[in-house]
Amino acid sequence: MRKVPRDEFLPWQLRELAYEDTPLAIAAEQTISQPYIVALMADALLLKGGERVLEIGTGSGYAAAILAEIAGEVYSVERIGQLAEKAAATLAALGYDNVHVQHGDGSQGCPEHAPYDAIIVAAGGPRIPKSLQLQLKVGGRLVIPVGTEVLAQELIRVTRVSTTEFRREDLEDVRFVPLLGKEGWEPEAEPSFQSRLRVVRPSEQVLSRIIATAAEP
Repeated sequence: MRKVPRDEFLPWQLRELAYEDTPLAIAAEQTISQPYIVALMADALLLKGGERVLEIGTGSGYAAAILAEIAGEVYSVERIGQLAEKAAATLAALGYDNVHVQHGDGSQGCPEHAPYDAIIVAAGGPRIPKSLQLQLKVGGRLVIPVGTEVLAQELIRVTRVSTTEFRREDLEDVRFVPLLGKEGWEPEAEPSFQSRLRVVRPSEQVLSRIIATAAEP
């Protein structure tokens, strides 16, 4: 976490808030997760180093960079082309050549590079996608927010015990943007979530700007 410059993954207007433990707005009405949640989910993958990891929901690319500090290869799928392109450029500029970003429906995973030692999903789905479970190696872990309400989920870890058996553990209550796609929510689920999610947006005044306006040179 100390190695990755979170400010590099944010709009310039929000970079002064980069090291606050809070989610922040990025492009396309999406968010960069708070550092605590990124750390919690990465820790839940039980990585030892050198693994092949699949990330669903690249977003800004920040979590992919965290994973790349531990894993051998990170494959990251982003539904929104604008975000995929920007994240790939940021990661490349920072030297993360072991992260591979692609644009697509992350709810179906990335079968061309399967199987994976670990899969992490940065969006909440109504159920655990079957495709993601089947792309795990035996012994592999899937960490995903799941809930029948768009506005709240339970963070779940699924371990593939055998070719046919999976073990499920509930980790923590969380709130994520919806996982949209064939094995996630329908697209109309997104606006109801975004309208009620409270994050700091670039257009809002932040404390330092208020102080600068009020203070004398």
